[in-house]
Amino acid sequence: MSQFKIREADLEFQAIRASGPGGQNVNKVATAMELRFDIHKSSLPVEVKARLLARSDRRINSDGVVVIKAQRFRSQEKNREDAIERLQGMVDRASAPAKKRIATRPGRGAKERRLREKKKTGDKKAGRGPVDL
Repeated sequence: MSQFKIREADLEFQAIRASGPGGQNVNKVATAMELRFDIHKSSLPVEVKARLLARSDRRINSDGVVVIKAQRFRSQEKNREDAIERLQGMVDRASAPAKKRIATRPGRGAKERRLREKKKTGDKKAGRGPVDL
C-alpha cells in the first residue's frame, strides 16, 4: 500500500508518438505518454521531496521535474496508468527510510581467502621481473 498518494493535479501528461517497431500504428498514432511531475510544486511532504531530489535518477532533471515516458502498451490509457504506477513506485521507494547499516567484521575464512589472493597476486607480479641467465 502506498504511503503517499500522488494527486492528479500534480501530474502533467502529453501524448507523443512511441519509438521502436510497430509499423503503421506506431507511426500514425500518439499512444505513448510523457508524464511530468514537478517535485518542488507537489503536495508531498518536505522529507520525501528531499529524498526524491537526492536520488541519482536520470528521469529527474536539474529543475527537479520527473519525466517518465511510457510506451509499453498500444493504448494511451494503459500507458498513462503505467506512467502513474512507475512514478508512485519512485515515490514509495523515496518515502521508505534507508535501513541503518550494521557494521560487521570479516570472518576468519574471508581473511584467509583475502590473504591467499594477495599472495597469489604478489607471486604473479614477482614473476614479471627481469630473467637471470
